[in-house]
Amino acid sequence: MATERPDRRLTAILAADVAGYSRLMGADEEGTLAQLKAHRRELIDPKVNEHRGRIVKSTGDGLLMEFGSVVDALRCAVELQRGMFERNADVPEAKRIEFRLGVNVGDIIIDSGDIFGEGVNIAVRLEALAEPGGICVSGRVQEDVQGKLDIVFEDIGEQPLKNIARSVRVYRVRLNGVARKPALALPDKPSIAVMPFNNMSGDPEQEYFADGMVEEIITALSRMRWLFVIARNSSFTYKGRSVDVKQISRELGVRYVLEGSVRKAPNRVRIMAQLIDAITGAHLWADRFEAELGDVFDLQDRITASVVGAIAPKVQQAEIERAKHKPTESLDAYDHYMRGIASVDWRTPEATSQALRHFYNAIELDPDFSSAFGMAAWCYVRRKNSRWMVEPMKETSEAIRLARRAVEVGNEDAIALSAGGFTLAYVGHELEDGAAYVDRAVMLNPNLAAAWDFRGWASVLLGEHDMALQHFGHSMRLSPLDPLMYVAQNGIAYAHFFAGRYDESLLWAQKVLRYSPTSHSALRIFAAANARAGRLKDANKAMARLREVDPTFRVSNLADLTPLRRPEDVAKYTDGLRKAGLPE
Repeated sequence: MATERPDRRLTAILAADVAGYSRLMGADEEGTLAQLKAHRRELIDPKVNEHRGRIVKSTGDGLLMEFGSVVDALRCAVELQRGMFERNADVPEAKRIEFRLGVNVGDIIIDSGDIFGEGVNIAVRLEALAEPGGICVSGRVQEDVQGKLDIVFEDIGEQPLKNIARSVRVYRVRLNGVARKPALALPDKPSIAVMPFNNMSGDPEQEYFADGMVEEIITALSRMRWLFVIARNSSFTYKGRSVDVKQISRELGVRYVLEGSVRKAPNRVRIMAQLIDAITGAHLWADRFEAELGDVFDLQDRITASVVGAIAPKVQQAEIERAKHKPTESLDAYDHYMRGIASVDWRTPEATSQALRHFYNAIELDPDFSSAFGMAAWCYVRRKNSRWMVEPMKETSEAIRLARRAVEVGNEDAIALSAGGFTLAYVGHELEDGAAYVDRAVMLNPNLAAAWDFRGWASVLLGEHDMALQHFGHSMRLSPLDPLMYVAQNGIAYAHFFAGRYDESLLWAQKVLRYSPTSHSALRIFAAANARAGRLKDANKAMARLREVDPTFRVSNLADLTPLRRPEDVAKYTDGLRKAGLPE
């Protein structure tokens, strides 16, 4: 007897859930349920019907919807978030219901009105990546609706999704009026963002070279204490996008914007650059720079001096000279270092290993390249924290060796001091000495967002929890759109946890897990905070997810994995994870 084939079709799937549902229900069950019913009755159901969709099922805090058209699905998602933004306008933040939405297109199986299949699973995972009040879509959705809706997409790269065999290209939808952040206030000193330079070489393989030029210009400008310089990771969120400088000013909180292009020939490089007052839109300065490839460092110095001269003509020449410090004189070593930076993606072991290989190549070509030593050491920090180390004793020894070399030859190098110093603190358990190196890095370059992150984490380990919050806050102001902001957000979750503020800890841990659902560190603190707050069901669920990620994780691993100075912090952390179900 032939097996009946299942009913299948290609459809657009919209998944939704309520951000912070457990917290909202814990605070006010009846009020939360009444609000949800009102949102369904007055907004969600009418909008789904208007856009020719259907609600497949609801799951308490979530909904699953399908549409015959991907344009209809995304238009409905946009209007739902706009509607929620308006409905929440007068609701206190603690009681505000915000949805996260995910949209995908895929082949599904229909059974008794319900829908199943990978297309559905991807939509659900996309929803988990979205911010409260936000929308995430797959690359296929972005391609299908591009130019058909008045919205902007932000590419957040290939994302590994739980129980999905392949990585999925993910885009965030940026909507005017949806959870729109107010303009950031200008700092009390001149402020600048250096945008990614356009690669005019005609060779996509040279993209890293153009990015490296910008990286060095940012680094040089950052050494000037009287300037406020936005970190690379936030500037580069605009890469490949046409954005008005006034929007950049509002989103990053800066007065000046530097734009440009790079054309690299076999033996020469040409750079076009212009400096804009983003408040008025006035062009302050523009110039063309050209040199032999071997003189690329001199080229960077000339651009930096020109920018500084345009912003503050009376600045002392000594400040400009100090900015000319270069980490290496070897162009080949510098090339590998830039490739390593371009390869950095702390969420996967493969990307971390690739970056590490480039940093080792840079070190081999220049044995005194302090920044490369620091970044190589930091790769081992990431491997340890995510429990990716294959030979822990050998890799720990190597991390400490690299870190010691970084701080030894990089006494004036903020990257080497901050990365090397934190490696000594975290991997080598040399908390005070490691923190002292990071302090020097912050003093040398107060604009280095990563150094403030390292200082925040050092403060967490030292038990200086409120100080850690200040450091993480400053890091996020220096890089307000940073794709790696979850590093600071995770640190904030830990600082609140050890200070006994478990609800705050959970809110910040959730932000991290929406972006990186398998983060070992975030799952640990999420489980521990839920347990200490008395939410054992949620704690056990988080621990189950953590044990899927790392079945070998035990209480006996904790002392080495998180070297805390204060015994009371160790006791609190261990107690939370034990209650969550972590085996001995």
